[in-house]
Amino acid sequence: MVGQSRTIVTAARRLNRASGMIAGSVLIDSAMEHYRGNFSNRAMWTPLATAAMTIGASAHGLGDRQHGAHTVRDTIYSTAGAVGLVGTAFHIYNITKQVGGLSWQNLFYAAPLGAPAAITLSGITGFLAERVRHNRPGTPELIFGYPAGQVVAGGTALSLLATSAEAGLLHFRGAFHNPAMLLPVTMPPISAALLLRAALTGSAGRMTTYFVGATAAMGLAGVVFHAYGVSRNKGGFKNWRQTLFAGPPLPAPPSFTGLALAGLSALSLIRRARRG
Repeated sequence: MVGQSRTIVTAARRLNRASGMIAGSVLIDSAMEHYRGNFSNRAMWTPLATAAMTIGASAHGLGDRQHGAHTVRDTIYSTAGAVGLVGTAFHIYNITKQVGGLSWQNLFYAAPLGAPAAITLSGITGFLAERVRHNRPGTPELIFGYPAGQVVAGGTALSLLATSAEAGLLHFRGAFHNPAMLLPVTMPPISAALLLRAALTGSAGRMTTYFVGATAAMGLAGVVFHAYGVSRNKGGFKNWRQTLFAGPPLPAPPSFTGLALAGLSALSLIRRARRG
């Protein structure tokens, strides 16, 4: 029972950490993009405040070794999920009101369609962390009556696919001029497929762990690639006031790392459930 207790709390804390990493990516990315837009709409401050609160909740959860969902963390995570959905609606409106409406030009250069969804993914990951933590030692690890590991694996798989689609749109805009730009549209979908299989079968093979772990590493490596992309702009980092905003976005790739960490947590829960 002690071992199960430790596993439950450890898995929940890992999910808190994953949620915080995604929220950190959102905080920096939205701050830069909305600053570039001069915060012309007061609502543009909302994702910054929400992401900051989510980071705080995740840091608190990471340090919490107790069982039971935390009311304040739950509220913050749920709010983050809702804010992301509203933000997505705002961005869709921003795109459709442009000349040409829902065109490739506007999808490429207007408000990024998938960006607000990242804070929703952070909120969902944190919400799942609290559901995992709410399980008691000596009882099956469940989320809404279903095996916790499989629920988290399924949710993470869908999140990876959505994030990969957003990266694919922007890398398509860049004509995939660097072969490494193919990684975010190939590795995460493979990891997602393997996680979906784990969610449906309740088993986690080494190949799944390998690809999900590689996806986590890819997210960190993506920051390096994006930094190289920034350095190639006129003036490089010496002209950072312009080149950082011209892209590619430095804070974006760690979202993959955060989601992959959630996937690894799901796999640990699945293995624990199979061991009984």
